Amino acid sequence: MFEINQPMLRSLLLMADIIEVRDPYTGGHVWRVSQFSKLLATKAGLPENEVIRVSIAAYLHDLGKVGIPDQILKKAGSLTNEEYAVIQTHPSIGARLLSAHPLAEMVLSAAHDHHERMDGKGYPKGLRGEEISLTARIVSVVDAFDAMTSTRPYRKGMPVEQALYRLEEGAGTQFDTRLVEKMCALARAGDLQHIIAHSAEGIPLVTCPHCGPVIAIPRNTKDGGIIYCRACHGKLLLRDVGNTYKAEMIGMTDDPRNLEPRANEDGAEDVLAQV
Repeated sequence: MFEINQPMLRSLLLMADIIEVRDPYTGGHVWRVSQFSKLLATKAGLPENEVIRVSIAAYLHDLGKVGIPDQILKKAGSLTNEEYAVIQTHPSIGARLLSAHPLAEMVLSAAHDHHERMDGKGYPKGLRGEEISLTARIVSVVDAFDAMTSTRPYRKGMPVEQALYRLEEGAGTQFDTRLVEKMCALARAGDLQHIIAHSAEGIPLVTCPHCGPVIAIPRNTKDGGIIYCRACHGKLLLRDVGNTYKAEMIGMTDDPRNLEPRANEDGAEDVLAQV
């Protein structure tokens, strides 16, 4: 393992949780992208130190979305051309926010270049092929996979095989062909199942039965625990149904203390533990 200042790294990782604190619909996304990236980097033959660096960088890839207005970031329907142009600024925003951090060089390419495409039609710079760092190419593949397989209030996550088909369709144009092949191999071997629909190691996501958002639950959750949905203010009773929890709506809350956003500290701790 390489030596790195743990408090400094913790401060970097917790920056990434800002976006999930803002948005109740993306629970665990940055953790999943980090874990998928770790497996894909390993499958691609990267040395252990590079695998760790890639997984840390992946955790920070969406930081720039903190600068996107809520009405665009959380919009359920199609974006207008003007709104999409605003969304396209998030890689540059993320890079600017990270640039002054002492560990910036570890993570900048993932934040800035993960929406570039192999055919040069991506953003923000229109980089092509190997002009895009390997880290950003890895994050591009796994970010798309997680977006397709994750549930949102306006749609259910698609089956894994359908998401893999979409990746294969984009191989060579949107995505690095070699990385798509390795991602598909990991998925078809069942090596991604412990990450899909989780917010940290061993912590399954719960979906609000009333309005749909996924909710990241704490690691110490037990059967009969109570959680609250920040989107609809529902009070939810959790039932352990074997390897996951089912939420039952039992009331509503207007107490702001129950609706306080919570950083996904368990996800950050999982990344810190590998260093």
